[in-house]
Amino acid sequence: MGHEVAAAAEARGHKVAAVVDCRDDWAALRNEVAECDVAIDFSLPNEVLANIDECFALDLPAVVGTTGWYDHLPEVASRCREHGKSLFVASNFSMGMNVVFELNRRLAELMERIGGYDVAISETHHIHKLDAPSGTAISLASDILNRSGAKSSWALDDGSPLSPDVLRIRSIREGEVAGIHEVTYTSPADTITLRHEAHSRAGLAAGAILAAEFLLPRKGFFTMHDMLQS
Repeated sequence: MGHEVAAAAEARGHKVAAVVDCRDDWAALRNEVAECDVAIDFSLPNEVLANIDECFALDLPAVVGTTGWYDHLPEVASRCREHGKSLFVASNFSMGMNVVFELNRRLAELMERIGGYDVAISETHHIHKLDAPSGTAISLASDILNRSGAKSSWALDDGSPLSPDVLRIRSIREGEVAGIHEVTYTSPADTITLRHEAHSRAGLAAGAILAAEFLLPRKGFFTMHDMLQS
């Protein structure tokens, strides 16, 4: 993702002034980082909070595409707003996937009224992805739960029996798959599938650059919804 983000930035006329690969780089590259206008983070889940703290300390706007740390998100967002920092967080920066998010919310509302269908989610990613389910799958599930009375919670599908009111999320890790997400509604009569497949990481990188451009003049906590509604 780092190479994809750099390529997307340069394609839009931006310069990559510093690349931070580990915590020691924050000190070693302090001067270079200080010259940056915005930071884009696609690091590891256990590194994100430290990176955000560094950005907040430098008053450096940060765009974060890493998932797997969202248990801390409410506290981080609150701290961002309270101290006048700039943070943009998204589980998926693909413009196409964000169209699917909108369709997923609308479909959940329709299926709630119709009834008679069971809903499940599956996601497939490359073998290097550490978190499961993906942040994108969790976002899809959360939107369904907010609009459906049939499901009360979600759980990772490991093959064990689950209550009918639990939304199953199946996670598959294989090869170098950029990302496939499916929401499936099944009844005895038919199946409805909402599917998004990323052909590469380029779409994620391009969206992250757009988010960085959006964030640059702003203070506060933002998501893709804020950018798409602006």
